[in-house]
Amino acid sequence: MTEAGRWLSPREQDVWRSYLHAQQALREALDQQLRRDAGMPHAYYQILVALSECEGRRTSMTNLAGKVGSSPSRLSHAVNRLGARGWVSRHRDQDNRRIVLASLTEQGFAALAAAAPGHVREVRRMIFDRLNPEQLDALAAVTAAMTAEPGPA
Repeated sequence: MTEAGRWLSPREQDVWRSYLHAQQALREALDQQLRRDAGMPHAYYQILVALSECEGRRTSMTNLAGKVGSSPSRLSHAVNRLGARGWVSRHRDQDNRRIVLASLTEQGFAALAAAAPGHVREVRRMIFDRLNPEQLDALAAVTAAMTAEPGPA
């Protein structure tokens, strides 16, 4: 079997499954908390956060899709829904009419500010309250390694 086709060892398989289980549990808990307490799915919260961190609370739809890890079509659908709530507006860039901008409205910022405390509590409950300082350092190192650009093959 080639190197690229190697099977996972039993230990690797256990770690992989544990990682998938933890990731799914975290995603479900965050989504449930936000839907229950703020009336929005986690994906919408991520969009509001990304816009809140942009200069002028606005950015191009292309840039926003990259920030939230979404396809352009999925993001467009979500922004339409957020727009219907009055939380996000969409408009053409005045300098380059080909660029569509998404902007966080004051109402959207207020919804984000209201949702944030509960979201932070859930993140703490699911992650940080369960880890000691050494585990937190290890998690930081693991996530950095997992998101680093891979070296040459």
